[in-house]
Formats: sequence, C-alpha cells, structure tokens
Amino acid sequence: MFLSIEWWWFGVIMLCVATVLPLAALTKDRRSFRRASLMLTMAALAELSLFAVGSVATNRTLTASFVELAPNIALTFQFDRLAGFFLLIITLVGLTVAIYSLHYIEHEHSAIKKNLHVALMNGFILSMLLVVASANTIAFLVFWELMSICSFFLVMFHYEEAETRKAGQFYFIMTQLSTVFLMFAFLGIHALTGSFDIVAIGSVPAPLLPVILLALFVGFSIKAGIIPVHKWLPYAHPASPSNISALMSGVMLKVAAYGLLRFAFATADRPLWFGILLLVTGTISAILGGLYALKELDIKRMLAYHSIENIGIVFIGLGLSVIFEYAGLTALKQLSLAATWFHALNHALYKSLLFLTAGSIAHATGTRNMEKMGGLVKIMPYTAIIFLIGSVAISALPPLNGFASELMIFQAMFAAGELPNPFLHILLMACLAIFALTSALASACFVRAFGAAFLALPRSEEAARAHEVETGMILGPALAACCCAALGVFSAQLFAWFGVPMPIPNLLFVAIVILLMLAGIVFALKQKGVAQSSRVTETWGCGLIEQTSRMEYTASGFSEPILTIFDTIYGTKKEVNKSYFDWFDAYFRKGSAKITTAQFHEEYLYQPIADVFMKLSGFLTRIQSSVEPDAYILVLFLTSLALIFIGGVSLPNIF
Repeated sequence: MFLSIEWWWFGVIMLCVATVLPLAALTKDRRSFRRASLMLTMAALAELSLFAVGSVATNRTLTASFVELAPNIALTFQFDRLAGFFLLIITLVGLTVAIYSLHYIEHEHSAIKKNLHVALMNGFILSMLLVVASANTIAFLVFWELMSICSFFLVMFHYEEAETRKAGQFYFIMTQLSTVFLMFAFLGIHALTGSFDIVAIGSVPAPLLPVILLALFVGFSIKAGIIPVHKWLPYAHPASPSNISALMSGVMLKVAAYGLLRFAFATADRPLWFGILLLVTGTISAILGGLYALKELDIKRMLAYHSIENIGIVFIGLGLSVIFEYAGLTALKQLSLAATWFHALNHALYKSLLFLTAGSIAHATGTRNMEKMGGLVKIMPYTAIIFLIGSVAISALPPLNGFASELMIFQAMFAAGELPNPFLHILLMACLAIFALTSALASACFVRAFGAAFLALPRSEEAARAHEVETGMILGPALAACCCAALGVFSAQLFAWFGVPMPIPNLLFVAIVILLMLAGIVFALKQKGVAQSSRVTETWGCGLIEQTSRMEYTASGFSEPILTIFDTIYGTKKEVNKSYFDWFDAYFRKGSAKITTAQFHEEYLYQPIADVFMKLSGFLTRIQSSVEPDAYILVLFLTSLALIFIGGVSLPNIF
C-alpha cells in the first residue's frame, strides 16, 4: 500500500508546503505558522518513512520522472532497496529534529530568523530526500547543490559571530570543491557513455574507470568529512544551530556516503586498489577523529570529530566489501555491506541524539565549554539520561545499536585469514588493531564528556542556574534514544525479518541478563538494609572542610595522559609556570599550567596550499596591472582562439 509513486509525491508536496508556509509570515512573529509547518513536516516524514520501509522490505524498484529540462535530460527518480534504506535514515532523523525544533527554534531573537530557520531546515531535509531518490546525474547534481545552498545558509545563520563567518568560508569553499570533482566525474561518464543515468558508470571503459572513481571518491569524501579533506566539519558543526548540526552530522554525511555507494557499486568490477583506498582512508579517519575529539573542550566540536570517526567506520565497511568481492568471498562481502548500512543508520540516530542534547545543554548553560559545566544530572535529569544512552551507543557497548554494527565489522575483519593474499592479511589485521583502539578511545571520550557535563558540582554560575529544557527538546532526542535501544536489542530479529540473517548474537538475551543483574543488585542491597541505613556525608577532601568545584577532575585533566601518549600526533606542548616563596624554595605559592596542541592539517596542509595560491594570485595581479590594455586584449583573443581550436579538435573525439 505505502510503496507507490503517489505516496512519494504526496510526501514531497507536503514538505514543499511546509517549506513555503513560514515564508508567508516572514517578518511577523506568528508561532502558529511555524508550528503548522513543523507539524506538516512531521506528517510528511512519517508518511515517507512508511514508503521507505516498504521499499526496503519488498526490494522492488520504482521510477518516476518529474520534469524534462531538455531532450533526453529529465529529473528522474528511482527507488530501490538502497535508496529506500537511506530515505529511512533521513526521515527518522528528520522526524526527531522536527519534534526538537518545535521549542528550540523559538529561542531565536527575531521573527525573521525564526521563520527562515524553519523554512531552510525543511528545504534542507527535502533536498536530501531528492538527492537520494535521484536516478540520473542531472537530478543528483541539481538537488546536491540545493542541499549545499540550504546547509550553507544554515551554517551562516548566526553570521554576526566571527566564528560562524569563518565556518561559513570553510564550508562554502570545500562544498564547492566537492561539486567540482563530482561535475568532472559526471561529465566524464556522459562523455564516455553518452548517458546521464547513474548506472551508466558501469559502461565506462576499464582504462578510464580509475579516473572516474578517484574523482567520485574525492568529491564525496570532501562532503563526508574524511581526513584530510575534513577541515570544514569541525568548524561548521559547532557554528550551526544544534538541530542543523544533528541533520548535517546524522544525515548529510550519510548522503555523501550514499553517493559513493550508489555510483561505485553500479560498476561491474571494482578494482582492488579502490577497496584498499576506502579501507585505509576510513581507518585513518576513524582513529584520528577519535584522537582529535579527546582534546576538544567544546562539546559540539568534540561531537563533530566523532562524526569524522564514524564516517570513517562506514568507509571501512565499504572497503572491506570491495576487497572481499575481489577475493570471491561473497558471504563476507554481504556481511561487510550489511554492517556498513547498519552503522550508517545507527550513527545517524545516536549522533543526532547527542547533537540535540548538546544543544539543550548549551541553551541551558549558555556555554559549549565542558570545563564550565558539571552537576547537570540533578538539574537536567531527562537530558542526562538521553545523553547517557547516546554515549553508550556511540561507545559500542551492548546491548545498544552501536555495538551490533561495530561487532559485524569486527567479524568481517577477523576473516582476513580467508583472503588469498598475504599482504591483505597484514593490512586487515593492522586496520583491525587500529579499529579496536578507536572503539576504546570513543569510550574514554564519552566517559569524559558525561562526567564533565553532568557529574560532580557545577563549575560556573551559568551551570548552577541551568534548567531542564522544554518538552519538545526532550521528546525529539528521546525518540532517537528509543530507536537506538530497539535497533540494538532486536538487531538479530530485524535482520532475519528483512531476509538477511547475520552472525550477530541475540542482544535481547544480553539485555535481559543485564536488567536481571541490575535488579538483583538492587534487591540484594535492600535485603541487607543498605539503602535504608545509608547516611549522607561529604566526600573526603584531604581534611578540608568545604568541597568546591575546583577540586573536581576536569575534562582537560582526564585527557591529559592521552595527549601525552600521542604527543607526536597532537604536537603536544606543555608549559608550567611556578612562583615560589622567597624564603623557602621547597614550596611554591602559585602556578599555572598550559597544554597546547598543533592544528596539524591546517598548519601543514591547508595553509601551504593557501600560501601558494596567494602568491600565484599576487603574481597574476601584478602582471595584469602592468600590461598595456591593447596587449591584454590581444592575449585574451589568442587564448580564446586556442581554446576554440582545442575544443574543436577534442570534442568530436570524445562525443
């Protein structure tokens, strides 16, 4: 019933109306218009989620054409199991964000900003749905650019802040660079096959396929935030409104991964080097994303680096599937692909949950600095519980969904012994060791984040005056938390229901055992009367009468040993300044310590490239200003003739 083109168009039209509705009252603070728009968005996303589930469950393929731009050039849509799965990711995360936004958007200071926020957010969600549904490169590129435009304006939403303007510059440059590589690949596919269809990549001649695959890899990697082309991401996510950060990290990065999956896996034979490239870049992104997250004190910037880590895990799964396919190990290829899909869904849910709760914390305390938080578990108990669920999920602890998908990737890696090539054995085992370290670092990072934000005493006046957020800002991430629990506990049953049973343990049994153990501990304590006879007293503080927040273990203190161990990667520098009593040097009166880390990619990759372009542009500027106008016009004329000649010679050979 739900899997019909009419059902798709109905949802798209509702989202279009929801996008336009707030603009009808652009300068007027009419909350009813915004609520109606968000309610319509929720209804459309709920309806489209049923459509997506039907597409995944039935594995049927539907097509639809929207408008013909020119002969043989139309905006065409196609829905198969892959598109349906990523549509499901967008609709689930979009639904949680829409619920959260009912109250969150009302904290903006002007009517225009509130209305624009709703309209741009709805347009952003709609554009991502249309990208995933696109069946040809024309439609894909049109909606890809629409997605980029909407997200750029949302990143720049608080443009009055210097940090936001810097983030917008990074994001605009990198997203347009991504489009350049994609356009090169799309035009190359058309030139070599005569078709704009995505599946036409399968007909690209083998000698030129590596060029197309590399262009697609770079274009989608920039948008996905893979290291070293990730630099926009740690700037854009903290600068964006929190509901938009949830959409960008939870969904937009997956749209980039979907693009790579859609194009690369439309080819009949993927070369081994491509699988190794995906595996290695994914592993590097996973480990460095986790390491960089541990040094961050800004809670949203920390989550941004964990987005890099998790999209790296998605690339690991894709790389494994290509390698196993090359080796003829079909079962392991299917396991790797299933793990990739599942982890993309899981990350979308728990990362959107974490960004939304981080937004709640920032709103309640007025800061994103974890050093100025603390004690929020008593002030914001619902937010604390939801954040804890997200922390357990992203740390890959049972029985939640992050554990299930990462376990599947571990199982695929442990099968390295079945590969016929010794080099691949060594490569997979090395990546396995790094991946295991990545999981440990994620656990350490979120122990640090939860402890610094929610436990002990408030470390600032703002944290002490914090309050629990409104109902909508609790219900949105709570929905994602329920999905994280359900997808973990019932993961084995869900795979069996969709007809793809996977070798993962029954986490329902694990969940029951954990609950029984907790119940047993509580029962034993009550039987012994510990709960009734307990007394409340202060924590021992070395004999001091009053405990203060300055005695707490801080986020910086927690991560300091890791900064020391990995000082080669971080470029860690420590400075300690002490002031001693004049009459006895054995005791110091006061002191200060500072730990700094290098911005490796910015200092050693981006800045040198920028310097080269600045020198080149300066050189060209000097030439342009020194050349006489008639000579300048002559150079332009000769250049134009040369381009016409080159085009006239090469184009007939291409087309």
